[in-house]
Amino acid sequence: MSPSGNISEEPLMDRLLFGDNQFFGVNHMSEEKARSQQMQFQDMSAILDVLDDAYDLGLRTFMCTTHDRIGELCDVARSSPDRYPDLQFHPCMPYAHKYADAVTENGIIGAMRRFVPDTGYLDAARRGTASLARKEINGLTSLLIDAEMKMFEGLRTPVVWLQNVVVDLLLGLGFKDAFTIFTEHIRSRYGAEPGFITMNLPALLDLLDEVGIENPLVCANINKIGFRMSGGIESYRRALETRSFRAVAMSVFASGAIPPDEAVQWVCEQPNITSIVFGASSRRNIRGTKELVDRYWHDGPSRTGRP
Repeated sequence: MSPSGNISEEPLMDRLLFGDNQFFGVNHMSEEKARSQQMQFQDMSAILDVLDDAYDLGLRTFMCTTHDRIGELCDVARSSPDRYPDLQFHPCMPYAHKYADAVTENGIIGAMRRFVPDTGYLDAARRGTASLARKEINGLTSLLIDAEMKMFEGLRTPVVWLQNVVVDLLLGLGFKDAFTIFTEHIRSRYGAEPGFITMNLPALLDLLDEVGIENPLVCANINKIGFRMSGGIESYRRALETRSFRAVAMSVFASGAIPPDEAVQWVCEQPNITSIVFGASSRRNIRGTKELVDRYWHDGPSRTGRP
């Protein structure tokens, strides 16, 4: 068990990961659909019903943001170990809106106090103050990671992801040290594997190679029409064919622009795909996606990250 109390284990990536965009009104193609989903999942019981459907259909990994409502789901998972014996979480951090809202409501110092973990409060506060005073990004970053991970205490978190809003900002700024800081802290404190979400797969792979992060887990849009694939679909296909990394494909349906059967068949034919992450609002849609992945996914040497 890690120092935080989280259960440490070797990261085993399932073929199919269940995401949470639909629960918080995120849809990259339709604002109307996003609003409809936000209304549908205003009640926590509606979210739990869909998660129960996903779990009962065999999905064991929930790839989720650190939205405050996810904390409620974590409470349910902790209190019902017999109902969810194999459930694991893949936290994706930070949830940017949470920090922006906290700063607006409480100011910078108030926001920092809000997100400092309860355990070791004084030590964490000293670390944060010293970091701010000396501009030591390392200490501040680890403090905020610990705050984000607090809600998952005691649960399985074999992979922890850095959100694309931060990954791509750091990539654009050329702040290379941040990637090693995140990687080292996730591995040493949580016994977990770091993952990186990006809208620019080829550029991120170049940077991770440069800083010595080998065979990384990288989640990116990978779909047949190149939807939100910065650098173009051909550069992504070359990366999948030639680079050493483990790819997790998201937006495989291009927010509904590609028919499900066609979308899943295409992505399952690509080399070096470790997993697919998707979101769905109903048992029927979850079942449909799982059946398509089971139909088109073929195991083989090209399916895993290259050594």
